[in-house]
Amino acid sequence: MIISVKEMSEEEFHQIGIDEWPIWEKEVSVFDWSYQEKEQFYLLEGEVDIITPAGKFHVKPGDFVECPKGLDCHWEIRKYVKKHYHFVSE
Repeated sequence: MIISVKEMSEEEFHQIGIDEWPIWEKEVSVFDWSYQEKEQFYLLEGEVDIITPAGKFHVKPGDFVECPKGLDCHWEIRKYVKKHYHFVSE
């Protein structure tokens, strides 16, 4: 399973309504994570590497990320993270 990481324009950000999504914050840390649902998130601040069986994905402010349901991965938060997030029922 792979994740999708793409830069998003301000117009796309507002069209999707990301600014209405909840915010999650986390200090520098390292942990394993398993996605029980598909998650979409937009990184406001920080820097994180997400390591999956398909490779390492570097996420920076302004990136829009989609993590599929069932993904097992390892997070390495390099700088304090603040993100808008949303779970998608499939």
